[in-house]
Formats: sequence, C-alpha cells, structure tokens
Amino acid sequence: MTSPSTPHTAPPASPAGIPADASAAPTVPAPRDAVVEQRPARRRRDPFFDNAKFMAIVLVVAGHSIVKLRDVRAAHALYMFVYTFHMPVFIVITGYFSRNFTFSGRKAQKLIVNLGVPYIVFETAYSTYHWAVGHSKFEISILDPYYLTWFLMALFLWRLSTPVWQQIRWPVAAAVVISLLSAMTALPGELEMHRTLGLVPFYVLGLVLKPEHFETLKRPMARVLGGITLALALAFTYFVADRHMTTEWMYWRKGNADMHVNNLVGSGMRLGLLVAAGILVIAFLTMVPARQTWFTNLGAATLYAYLLHGFATKLMEYMGWYDMPFLHTLPGVAVTAATGAVFATILCTPPVRWLMHWALEPDMSWAFVPLRRPKSV
Repeated sequence: MTSPSTPHTAPPASPAGIPADASAAPTVPAPRDAVVEQRPARRRRDPFFDNAKFMAIVLVVAGHSIVKLRDVRAAHALYMFVYTFHMPVFIVITGYFSRNFTFSGRKAQKLIVNLGVPYIVFETAYSTYHWAVGHSKFEISILDPYYLTWFLMALFLWRLSTPVWQQIRWPVAAAVVISLLSAMTALPGELEMHRTLGLVPFYVLGLVLKPEHFETLKRPMARVLGGITLALALAFTYFVADRHMTTEWMYWRKGNADMHVNNLVGSGMRLGLLVAAGILVIAFLTMVPARQTWFTNLGAATLYAYLLHGFATKLMEYMGWYDMPFLHTLPGVAVTAATGAVFATILCTPPVRWLMHWALEPDMSWAFVPLRRPKSV
C-alpha cells in the first residue's frame, strides 16, 4: 500500500528505474547540518496510480467486511476472488515506485518514517485494542505482526532488498523460486516470513516494470480483454475454486506442511496462484481510469483506509454484530460490502488525514542526525 502524498508520474526510464520514494509519504526534513542531497523536481501525480490504489483499497475493505459472512456461498466466492489479487495490486505498484531506492540518508529516513513508525504505532494500537475490546491476553510483539500490520513489516523488508534485486540478471524468476522454496520450510512466525517471501515476486515484478507497460494497459482493447478476464475468473471461482479450494491459500501465511500437502502439490498450487494473481492484477489495472476522477485524490491516502478500517471490522466481530441473521443472506452481504466500500472512501478523505496524520505521516525530523560516514583510514 503506497503511502499518501507522493508524486506518481514516472520519470524517464533508466537502468536504475523509477524513484523508490515516489510512493512514499511526505519528505522528512533533513537536519540543518545534514548533507544536502540532490533531489529531482517534484512531479505531478499520475492519476492512473491513485485511481488504481483507491479502487484496490475499496476491494480490501469490502472484502474484510464480509469475512464473517462466508457461509453465504456467493460471499465466499467473491471473497476468494478478491483475495487472489487485491494485495498483489498494491505490492506491484509499490515495487514500481521503489525502483530507485538506495541506502542514502534521506531515503533511509523516509523508510523509517513512512513504514517503521506507522508499523510500531499500529502494531501497538491493534494489540491494545484486541486486549481491551476482544478481552484477550495483553501482548505486543513488534516482530510478530498482528492483523493488518503484516503488510508494513513485509514492505519494509522488501524495500530494503531493492538494491539486491537490481543486481540479479533474472530477478522475477529468482523471486518465484524463493517463493516456492519458502513454502517447503517451516519458517518462524516472526516477521511474517511466509508472506514476505511468498509474495515477494509481485514486488520484484513492480521493480522491473516500465512506464510503457502501464501505457499498454490503458488501450481500449486491453480494457475489453481485462473485463472478460475478470468475468471469467469470477465465474471460475464461483463454480470451481469455491468448491475445491480453501481460502487459506490466498493468505500466503502457511507452508506446505501446514496446508497438509506435499512439496510437489504445494509448489504447483503456489505457482498457479502466482500466475493467476499476476493475470488478475493486469486485468484489474485495465479497468482503472487514466484520467482525473472524483476519487483520484482519495487514492493518495489509501494507507489511512488500510490501517484504520480494521478497528471497525474487529469491533463488529468482538461485539457479535455479524451474528445478525439478515447479514447472512445475499442482500445482507451486498449491504455489508457496500458499507465497507463507503467506509473506505470516508477514511481516505482530508478530514481523516488531518486527524490522523500524526500517526501515518509524522514529522520525525527531530529524531535524525546527519549521516555518519566512517573516517577513511
């Protein structure tokens, strides 16, 4: 989930690619005595990417809204369909705007402020909320992400790995191999290792994409093909996948052993999901308007909707509101999903950003010092 307020117009392609901080939150002011780095002029945001992020976050929140209503078959199929590609969309876009990430002082500061600080704030907030409202044991584990915060942890690690992927001849193929191999091992739960390694191909795919690839998706014929692909995929999910496949595969959080399959079957399932998600990401992006729309500016604040909506969905769960019989009907599912979509829209609005910017776009200039460089021997 790229963060709120960075330009999205890609600069001319170069061997290094697109600036990594093009999807980051506001620039962290450097201390007065810090070494001043050369920065490109601020570019106008590309509405295509903001539109894509807004449409994707609506799917995320609507999906989380109906998670407890999956006893309704249509809800389960829709949930499975959306979960196949909704996070890969964000991961690909994030990778695309991370192509110039380096370990320079300013970008390291942005990494900490844009991802590290919100992660700690919301990991603490959700753990405390779970204890206070859900009446669970009070426990905060910074290395074991709770609920939605796994994405910030994974993105932090993916972005750190960017220079490594840029040195590999076939980075996407290498990432796919790592994804498949990671499922063959019982990895520890800390750092969400299964998700981080399992989904890394989408981040690396974003790193290797170029502006012309996205321009191809904006063609009228691409839109037609994309619409047909999404319709066929939804039908396949409803009539086939929904009956023969567990939703747990879509979470990417367990290895083959925990999924009770051998490595051959598990690798086949993962590879199939990688391919299916990649196709659906492409199809979804063909549906995204390239022009300025009423929701374009809202797409700059999708991180707000992502991190804040969980408090509402968890409250519904804790309070037992999902037990209402009406919700477990087709009209109930439709109303719940629509409510989630409206809620996602509200959470992206300026008043919410003004109220919560201290947590998601904090001014942390006071916490940094000039880059310490080792003295030459």
